[in-house]
Amino acid sequence: MLNEFKKFAFKGNMVDLAVGVIIGGAFGKVITSIVNDLIMPPIGLLLGKVKFNDLFISLNGKHYATLADAAKDSAPTLNYGQFISTFLDFLIVAFVIFIVVKQIQKFRKKEEPKEKAATTKECPHCLSDIPVRASRCKFCTSELTSGGSVSGSIQ
Repeated sequence: MLNEFKKFAFKGNMVDLAVGVIIGGAFGKVITSIVNDLIMPPIGLLLGKVKFNDLFISLNGKHYATLADAAKDSAPTLNYGQFISTFLDFLIVAFVIFIVVKQIQKFRKKEEPKEKAATTKECPHCLSDIPVRASRCKFCTSELTSGGSVSGSIQ
């Protein structure tokens, strides 16, 4: 059972997947930081010096100055500022992945289908498929010339 687990865990695709997940997690943190620390502050400034992550609606009817105050009071809130930040994270990640996939597709060589050389030919006497290099039909035992015609029949 241990050997089977080793084979499973250390297959090339499994290791590639693990590396991808780890890099993806780190990439997500970078994008979240870009959105929260670089994009949202200027937008908050344009909206009147508002901390975007503190935009919320209290569902219990009371007014709270900050989201932290509402959380202290255990008030149910609709945190639309955090949702917008998370949605921007998603849009940026989706766009970057789109660009990466598009570039990968450009760099991949477009493989043109290669025509396979014929591996069989038809026996002119019995019409069976036989290997191209055969000198005698395996079905009717006729001798074949290199052109595939019958030179004589032995039956």
